Amino acid sequence: MLLRRRLCAVFVSTVVLFLMLASQSIHRIHIPSLTTPTGQIPPPKPVYSNLSLLSLSNLYLLLPVRCGCAEGCVRDMDTSDWFRQRFDPHQRPVLNHTHILDPQALRWWLGLQHNTDKQTLEEVMSQLFQVIPPPSLDLQPLPSRCRSCAVVGNSGNLRHSGHGKMIDSHTSVIRMNKAVTSGFEEDVGNRTTHHFLYPESAVDVVDGASLVLLPFKVKDLQWLTSALSTGHITMTYMRVKERIKADLEKVLVVNPEFFKYCHEHWTEGHGRYPSTGLVALIYALHTCDQLSLFGYGADQNGNWHHYWEENPYPGAFRKTGVHNADYETQIIHRLAQEHKITLHT
Repeated sequence: MLLRRRLCAVFVSTVVLFLMLASQSIHRIHIPSLTTPTGQIPPPKPVYSNLSLLSLSNLYLLLPVRCGCAEGCVRDMDTSDWFRQRFDPHQRPVLNHTHILDPQALRWWLGLQHNTDKQTLEEVMSQLFQVIPPPSLDLQPLPSRCRSCAVVGNSGNLRHSGHGKMIDSHTSVIRMNKAVTSGFEEDVGNRTTHHFLYPESAVDVVDGASLVLLPFKVKDLQWLTSALSTGHITMTYMRVKERIKADLEKVLVVNPEFFKYCHEHWTEGHGRYPSTGLVALIYALHTCDQLSLFGYGADQNGNWHHYWEENPYPGAFRKTGVHNADYETQIIHRLAQEHKITLHT
């Protein structure tokens, strides 16, 4: 009964606000009470409201609709000035078949890695969405649900952590690149709902999980089309998997504009571009109601390596100049300080 009343209240609020906005979109005529010095009444001045362009599908961005989490929602904009300055609720994390990219974002993205392909991006996208269906991503918070997400990095600090059951208890579990669960279930869990990867880090995606491609170049989109169909692409700048196992109905592609947003709003230009882990984290901020973070940063000895392997050169990847791991770590700790994420080390 309480849930039904809350839903009714939200619906009524939506209708009332829409009617108010619609009324503001009607031209209003202002007739001054005084005449001009010449004795003539000036012509009426129509006043237009930009709110008339607002659609019903975007109303939730303005309405105070909250998720159903008792502890609060990660996307609440009134709890942190620092977060509000960086988080853009209008961002579209996933690429759509009808999406026309902003020219500036496209130039930035094309400059990330060398591109020699003669096909246009539109042609490549058209071929891709003949293999996979258009995405359906529900971003709207609802008082009837609380979507908890665990973003699981690959840091060696997960070893002997015992976080496995806690990770699997979340609504969604996000993993990335060559993440391994077999043999490490006690520390990392065994559930996966979203697996972020790119061609050079590709692995087969477990049944029921979404493959989320993070593209750095046009060739990455071509590879995804090939890996899910003909298997004819075997090389990018290195040997890659010819085919990949994934549920075609659940494949998603990170929007290059969203990638640029992560670089400008969050890493603020530190490093050449954000890491897969940082993009996955910001993606989760936009698609989850509550967020927990596992397996980021150096291990307890200060070494940077993956939990499933022994790295003879700990810390080496921090010095490549591609990602700024130190700055990304500062972002993570600040999100925890602002109570936007729960950080497990």
